[in-house]
Amino acid sequence: MGRGEDEELGGRFFVLLTSSASSNLADGIVKTALPLIAVRWTDSPVLVSGIVAATTLPWLLFALPAGLLVDKLDRRRSMLVANTLRVLTLVIVAWVIVSGGESIWSLYIAAFALGSAETVHDTAAQSLLPSVVDSSLLERANGRLSAAEITTNTFIGPPLGGFLVAGAVVLGVVGPAGLWALAVAVLLALRVQRAPRPQEHQPWRRELASGIHFVWSNLSLRSMALMVGIVNLATSAFLATFVIFAVGPTSILGASDVQYGVFLAAAGAGSLLGALGASRAAAVIGRGRLLAAALLGMAIFVGAPSTTTSLPLLLLTFLVGGVAVASWNVITISFRQRITPDHLLGRVNSFYRLLTWGTIPLGALLGGVGGELVGLQMMFAIAAVAAALPLIGIVWVNETNMSHAEGPN
Repeated sequence: MGRGEDEELGGRFFVLLTSSASSNLADGIVKTALPLIAVRWTDSPVLVSGIVAATTLPWLLFALPAGLLVDKLDRRRSMLVANTLRVLTLVIVAWVIVSGGESIWSLYIAAFALGSAETVHDTAAQSLLPSVVDSSLLERANGRLSAAEITTNTFIGPPLGGFLVAGAVVLGVVGPAGLWALAVAVLLALRVQRAPRPQEHQPWRRELASGIHFVWSNLSLRSMALMVGIVNLATSAFLATFVIFAVGPTSILGASDVQYGVFLAAAGAGSLLGALGASRAAAVIGRGRLLAAALLGMAIFVGAPSTTTSLPLLLLTFLVGGVAVASWNVITISFRQRITPDHLLGRVNSFYRLLTWGTIPLGALLGGVGGELVGLQMMFAIAAVAAALPLIGIVWVNETNMSHAEGPN
């Protein structure tokens, strides 16, 4: 990963990388700040986990329309508008907090608005990359983007979010608003020549169906989506309630706000290792074996708190979980970008996200309900079993099937 390799990616890529890093740092702060603010206003596991559900629910409602929108409109401009809406949302939340409002429902509205903007921004970002770098460089580019995302989103952002909320609640929303504004300013410098698109004169339902058909007709792509959907169901149940398990004097771990951020930062450190090393690891052991190892790592990550309350051991499992998630993402995203025609990328990415992220709000709600019914540690154990089930899918997700779908180089 020398200087020459980075220079091959080109200046436009590093504009996109810088904007992405700023945007994801804002994401990392918000995903820690909103639950920490919610914990100050309610002690209900269901209400706290509902913040995660509200953030991710738009992927169920708007993923497919967002994909069609991204294929029809300029993708860079779509990202700019989405991040501008995020800035405005948090400015309004900051005003509510400063004016003395402490309504949990204001956080729900903000979380839903931020999640809605995310459906457009993230779909456009994944669809834009193949227009910025050559197909042969996708693993390297995705590795760099993933490393930046994970470093900022889960390594720097979460502890920073903890520090900001500990200092003043309003800082937890003002900080990310400024970072999203910076992401907008940087992205204005990016110029992209998009590949010619075929003229589609079909009803919008048929245009949406073309993206769905592309995903469903490819065995590896379909299997990946279903496998990740199950894993995300389990991990969201865990992550949405881990704050209750970890933070506060009455919690099982009794950790502080900052220590909670450090747990997520440990996952960020592992994710950085996974993102930067995934392409080389795949070259050594094969993409299928690497994906199987990633699934196993995610199951360990989710299940560990059901068997131990040791802070060092839990930090280690968060590190393992980070490596697993990043490795999976680099390999599968590059595969999806490589085999999908440019004019379908928005719809393919959005339908894939619908299948994979659509389970996150359900998992968050199940985690809250399960935590109240059977206890958090038993719920974590059940989630770990669910996270391990997709290992069966490795029968279909292997190097042979992936190479066949990619065709001749």
